[in-house]
Amino acid sequence: QVQLVESGGGLVQAGGSLRLSCAASGRTFSSSPMAWFRQAPGKEREFVAYINWSGSTYYTDSVKGRFTISRDNAKNMVYLQLNNLKTEDTARYYCAARRATSPQIRSEEYDYWGQGTQVTVSS
Repeated sequence: QVQLVESGGGLVQAGGSLRLSCAASGRTFSSSPMAWFRQAPGKEREFVAYINWSGSTYYTDSVKGRFTISRDNAKNMVYLQLNNLKTEDTARYYCAARRATSPQIRSEEYDYWGQGTQVTVSS
């Protein structure tokens, strides 16, 4: 059974940092694109960043220069470093994985999802 489990969320002041982790199990994800999405209350789920099997990354414009996605294939882990957090970053953050090897930014393209971890940024 495939599982993605996020951790690392919390309450932080604006300008602060957090590191989110996603532990994958049930299969090997070394060749799978992995992504982070987020969903704020009353809003649709939105793409944040992805990393493909070779380590290439892509970010939505609002987080470029502040967030960094990385992966450790040996540990089946994906990380999202969140720096210089803003109140508008407040959301539940989800880890996702695809069976196919090409990375995508649409949530519909992802097959596996975690339960999410809450990030709250106070002013």
